[in-house]
Amino acid sequence: MEQIALGDTGRTTTRLGFGCSSLMGAMGRRASLAILESAYDVGIRHFDVAPMYGYGEAEGCLGEFLQRHRPQVTVTTKYGIPPAKNSSLISVARRVVGPLTKTLPSLKHRLALAANAATRTNEKTTFTPQQAKTSLEHSLVALRTDHIDLWLLHEISAADLHDDALLSLLEQEVQRGTIGTFGIGSSVDKIPSLLTEHPAYCRTLQYEWSVLDPEIETAPTSPFRIHHRALTENFRSLHRALSEDKQLCVRWSASTNADLNNPQDLAHLMLKAALVMNPKSVILFSSKKSRHIQLNVKMAEDSSLEAPAREFHRLVQTERNQLSLTQAGAS
Repeated sequence: MEQIALGDTGRTTTRLGFGCSSLMGAMGRRASLAILESAYDVGIRHFDVAPMYGYGEAEGCLGEFLQRHRPQVTVTTKYGIPPAKNSSLISVARRVVGPLTKTLPSLKHRLALAANAATRTNEKTTFTPQQAKTSLEHSLVALRTDHIDLWLLHEISAADLHDDALLSLLEQEVQRGTIGTFGIGSSVDKIPSLLTEHPAYCRTLQYEWSVLDPEIETAPTSPFRIHHRALTENFRSLHRALSEDKQLCVRWSASTNADLNNPQDLAHLMLKAALVMNPKSVILFSSKKSRHIQLNVKMAEDSSLEAPAREFHRLVQTERNQLSLTQAGAS
């Protein structure tokens, strides 16, 4: 798989990275570890996690995986959203109700809502050096490693950064080798003010990008970027819009030489567009199915899809006014 320098860490990694947000949530530990191994076996070498993922258990699961593969992979984790409370209760509940949701899928959504409510924390992150240091130490222990390649401030805004004490801590941890580099992991609407008001924190920027978004103008001095949500709600919205407008779907399918009415073909072209339109960035995806991971990697390595993906992005950008997109997909 194509390799890329991971910002200013001095390490290289794969352009396609695996997001660990689904670990230890809908899946138990054994299934989560199996998915990580599936991603590794097909060549993925970058893994993105956070203390809050998997009701607070995803870092620990990834840490077990890292015991076998740490020198070969790069890892992102974050500071800013506390891990869930009552995670042990959720772990027990998952083991009890997991088999039930397989036979009664309608329960899954209600159980997910109940789990989120049960684990919601009222703790307020103030982005102080003290809180950051504690979070970093917890992540190092959970991940069973002595260093984190990329450490991001999670869902931070410019207003959260009051002085440079946190920046000093980040720079000190880079000098110590505890983290390779740092940056911002936030929503796209918060990125401009962070770049303007606090550029020193923005060595790396991680935020959402999909085929619904315009091409990003960059310069040689631009921060390193990682993107996610190339699919998720954007895929669902676009697939629904194309299914409703048969003529547009047929015309776009002919122009891209792909069956855009086919969910798998549409998803692959959307993910490929994220790679093609952001050639110097890592693109994250997540999946709970080994087969989907294998197909995504095969897509990433297929150079014949580059021109169709670029054409697909052009069509979406120039003709999106003809699409009836939901609010979530239009963001």
